[in-house]
Amino acid sequence: MSGRRKTTFKERIEIVQYAIANDSNYQQAAEKYGVSYQQVYNWVRKYQKDGEQALQDRRGKTLESKPNLTEEEKLQLRIKELEHRTQYLEAENGLLKKLEEIERRGWNE
Repeated sequence: MSGRRKTTFKERIEIVQYAIANDSNYQQAAEKYGVSYQQVYNWVRKYQKDGEQALQDRRGKTLESKPNLTEEEKLQLRIKELEHRTQYLEAENGLLKKLEEIERRGWNE
């Protein structure tokens, strides 16, 4: 098995095109470019399904940084934002109530 190495977006496109041009010979492409068979296989599948953009390295990226969101994806993102905001405000409200209670007890003693 070949050692792992980092590849650029352009390299991944080149590797995929080489594999496809050679009748989906993933092993040959893997050996030529020094990457794993499984990685070539996955890249080819992604490329055939979603095109070149599917080969972008999206690790660490959120949904909002994805170009061309569908309306449903935009709404899902907005729902998550609102849920997070609600959770934050509920926690803040609980802390303020506790603080008021502590202050009331402190003044009465």
